[in-house]
This record gives sequence, C-alpha cells and structure tokens, in this order.
Amino acid sequence: MPNLTRFLRTRVTVAAGVVAAAAPLALIPPATAADVDPKVKAAEAERVKAVNLVRPAVAAVCFYGGQVCGSGVVISEDGYCLTNYHVTEGISPVMQCGLADGLLYDAVIVGQDKIGDVALVKMLPKKEGDKFPFVQLGNSDDTKPGEWSMAMGNPFGLALDFTPTVTYGLISGTQRYQPPEGKGTLEYTDCIQFDTSINPGNSGGPLFNMKGELIGINGRGSFEKRGRVNSGVGYAISINQIKNFLGHMKAGIDTDHATLGAMVITDGEEGGEELNKLVFTQILDESDAFRRGIKPQDQLSAFAGRPMSSTNQYKNALGLYPKDWRVPITVRSAAGARKEMLVRLMGNIDTFVGEQEQPNQPKPGRPGRPGQPPPEQNPAQAKAKKSPAAKLVVEKKGYANFHFNKLETDRLVAAFTKQHGSAAAFGGNWAIDGTVQLVDGRSGEVKITWADDKEGVTEIKINRNGIEDSLKPLSGNLSQAELALPQGSGGLLLALYQLRVFLTKMQAGFNPNENIYPGFVHGGTEPVYPMPADVTSKAPPAATRTLCEVIRTKKGQFEGKWFFDPKDGTLVGGESWFDKGEDPCELYFSDHKDVSGVKLPHKVAVRWGDKGYAVLTVKSYTLGKK
Repeated sequence: MPNLTRFLRTRVTVAAGVVAAAAPLALIPPATAADVDPKVKAAEAERVKAVNLVRPAVAAVCFYGGQVCGSGVVISEDGYCLTNYHVTEGISPVMQCGLADGLLYDAVIVGQDKIGDVALVKMLPKKEGDKFPFVQLGNSDDTKPGEWSMAMGNPFGLALDFTPTVTYGLISGTQRYQPPEGKGTLEYTDCIQFDTSINPGNSGGPLFNMKGELIGINGRGSFEKRGRVNSGVGYAISINQIKNFLGHMKAGIDTDHATLGAMVITDGEEGGEELNKLVFTQILDESDAFRRGIKPQDQLSAFAGRPMSSTNQYKNALGLYPKDWRVPITVRSAAGARKEMLVRLMGNIDTFVGEQEQPNQPKPGRPGRPGQPPPEQNPAQAKAKKSPAAKLVVEKKGYANFHFNKLETDRLVAAFTKQHGSAAAFGGNWAIDGTVQLVDGRSGEVKITWADDKEGVTEIKINRNGIEDSLKPLSGNLSQAELALPQGSGGLLLALYQLRVFLTKMQAGFNPNENIYPGFVHGGTEPVYPMPADVTSKAPPAATRTLCEVIRTKKGQFEGKWFFDPKDGTLVGGESWFDKGEDPCELYFSDHKDVSGVKLPHKVAVRWGDKGYAVLTVKSYTLGKK
C-alpha cells in the first residue's frame, strides 16, 4: 500500500505539474499586429493590392440570361476577353459576361483556337464609348517553379454577383505537355502547371503572377475520379502561346496550329556523345521542310531557338505557333553537316509522335461548366437573338466570326492609306526606272512596265541590261516556267503584277465575291524576315525577324500575302504564289518616298526559297491615269 500511495502521489504530482506548466501558456496574450514580421505584412499587402488591381477585369462567362458556364478575363479597354474554347463551344455565338461590378454585359464570339483551347469574345459596353477594366499581359517565359501565383474565376458558380473567387498557390512546373482530348483538340503544349486550386467553373479564368500580370488561362486539371475534386494539379495555357494566336483570333479566324510536315523520333545512341537526339523519319513531299532539303535520318538540333533532345520538347515548341508561320531551325545531316534554315510551318495534320499516356496516372480533366444545361435546353438563349451582339455575327467557313475579320481588314487598310496615301487614281500604265543588283554579283539598269490592253488584261515586262521577260498573268494556259519568270526569282513578274493590283484597287481588285472566296482578308499576324537591302550582306534572316499584320489576297488562281508594320500600317513586304507546292516570290520594301502624293518603296529586296535573288533600287516611277 505505501508503494501504491507513493505511486498515486507521484502520478498526481506529475499531472498537476503538467497543468501547472500549461497554465502560464494560457496567460500569454495573443500576438498583436506589432509582433508580425514586417516582411510578412508587406507581402500580404502586396498580394491584396494585386488582387484588388485585377479583380474588376475577371469575368464570369455565361449563357444568355446569366447562367455561369466558365470564367474569363478582359485584356483591353474595348472589351476583348480571353476564355477557354471548351467554355464557349456549348454556347451560341451570343453570350453574356458578368464582372465584379455585378452587371451582365452582352458579348459575342470573335475568334477561337480549338486545338489550344482558347477563345476570344468581345463584351459590349452599356453605353457607347465606355471603357472596361483590363489586365496587363505578362511574359510567361519568365515564370519559374516555386513562384507564387493567383487564380481567379467563378468555380461552381458560387458568386451570384460575379465577384471572382481568389486562390493562391505555387507554380509547380513549366513547359508541361498534355495530349489532346477527343479528336485532336484541347492539346496543352508548353503549359504551366500549378497547385493553385481550380475547380469546375474556373475554366477560362486567369492565372496571375504576384505583380498582377496575366501569365496564363486556366483550363485543365487532374481530378480525383469520383468527386471531381481537385488533386492539386492544374494547367494553364501560357500567355506567350496565346499572344502568337491573338492576332488571328482578333481577325475572327478559326485558327489552326502548325506542323513541320515531318515525323521525328527520339534516337538514343549508347556510348555516343548524344544519348538522346531527334531524328527525322518521314517528310511530306509538299512540306517546306522537304523543299529546304531535310532528309530522313537528319537530326533536329534546335527549333525556334530551343535545343531539341526529346519529342516532348519538340511538341511543346511546335504547339506555340499558328500554321504558315516561319521559324528558324537547326538541322545536322547524317554526315554531320550543320545547317540553319527558315522553315514555313504547315497546317495541323496527324504527325503525332511520342510517349503514350502512362497507366495509373491521374487523367487530366476540364474544370468547365458546373452542370449547366446545353443551349438548346436553355430558354434564355432565345433572348440572345434580340441582343445587340447578334448583329455582330457573320458566319463563314474557316472563321469563328467573319464580322471581325471585316473590321480588322478595314482598320488595317485605313492605317495603310493614312501612311502611304491612295493610288486609286493611278490605274493606267505604270513604269519604273532604276538599277538592279543580283546576288551573283551582276548589276545594271532595269526598267519595269505595266500596260493594260483594251480588255483590261495587264502585261508586265522587266528589262535588265537588254534582257527582257514579259508576262500576262490572266491570259491563261501559262506554264510554271513562264509564271516563275525571271528565272531564279520564283515569279517576280507575277508578284509585281499583284502589287500594282493591291496598290490601285485594294479590296475591289481581288475576287470581291466573298460568297465564293473572300479574296481580300485579314490574316492575323505573322513573323517576317526581311532580306537586307544590301544584297551582299551576310546577316542571317532570323536576326531580322519582325512581327507584322497580314492581308491575304487571291486574284484568279494566284495568292498573295502583304505584310504591314502594326504600329503605323507601313507596307513591309509581300509574298506571291502561283503554286502552293512551290516557294513564293518574296518582296521586302524599304526607303518609301512620295510619288505624286503616294508613298512608294524605292528599295525592293527579292528572295526565293532560301536564296536571295536581287535588290531593285528605284530612280523614278511613272504613274498612269485612269
């Protein structure tokens, strides 16, 4: 018993000691604001400041009538708003968007990127001239794993007043690849992975860095299978990828992603200098890669400035670009010769190579519409037909909304005319006198003439030191050799013919019947690599890259592109085709001077394929009268 008494006394003493030790803790006063590390307070203040800065521009994308189906973000004061394609695909072209001011705004689809899962819509102000709050586009290439990020949107349609929900978390990875869903659409290349929580309804909403800059559009996540619960893995389309397609979407285009027109695989060589390298196995005859001389077993060393050692890297880089863009690539032949070249990308075709989805991995999903009915079951959609946005819808194959292509075309033509003046009054015969310097070192005098017969058929001639070539482009039954004159130029006569049609007639000169083929349309944006005006210069073309706005034209069977400085509408260059299976004749314009009230180029550099042809220097123009 004494021992038991001693044991109980000890236990009570120990217990009492614990209580006694705990008692002083309860008396410690809670931390005050003065006790918080100033750095923590400053970081919190900056975070709150960033949220308040961008919150007014975060949108809830809705069926007409206000049923939320996703999120978006306004990127310009005139109401252009980015979201996901998979958010808008189930809505009619007319919709509504709610902002944090609690108001619903009528909106209309502008452009879309089905493969990249991006859509652009235009919100209409309540009063003409009103401006929308908008966010700044960041540089997603600067985003690094471990940095903080903010996602904003309307998950589950929680905020009936459209005030966006804010979540906060880490950037988990960059340059991730997520394969397409369904029929090759919704392919996430070079995307941003994050653990910032997103859920159904967040689709199309913004991902911000901590400066409040837009770095991505949220679209996919890995979810727990049964409850659609976020597993902490989300994906955003990088804003730098979206920037490449934004000019196309603003022009109402249903965009297409690029392919190289070739298949590449990873080839590992044990014991070699390169354990992983990408080699070409198949190349389409009609591809630019084939025309540039790439052959099976050649190695792809770099693509658009990125070193290449795996198909994942290749698919990530390829997915950043629209079709028809040109990018620099580096190829090493099977014999070891290294060559840098510009390659024109083709439209998206099935050249998929690479790793298949691994078993037992979380299947990516889309945090999209939170259980909203399809539009045909939504009576509010009938009201959309009475919306002022309904008047802004023009359907045409190849376009999400052709109305906006007309707007962009007219805007660009107006900018060009303001910069260059109008040559519409000079529709008669034209002539140029000047000099020519060929890349082979020859030089001399040159004279170019355009002459119209009584039926309006144009004949164009070029005379170089007594050597004359001539062409009547619309006379019919012309051989490819005739259309390619002068020899080695890829069709300089045809290109100059189309140039004069463009300068004197604009839209009216190119297949004006838009119901058959819109022969004068805005083509979005595209990088141009001007040839130096000094034909002897060795500057690599990639170093001259400039992003231009594009007008695409079609005259009879002949197609052209015309490139403009987006800042002021200056004509920078043009391309002319007589056969899409061949390289175009490329023209690059500089030294614009006034001629009878029209500003015309006095230097024209000519390139065909990967070779320069000549530089024309104009001494004088003779412009005819109508």
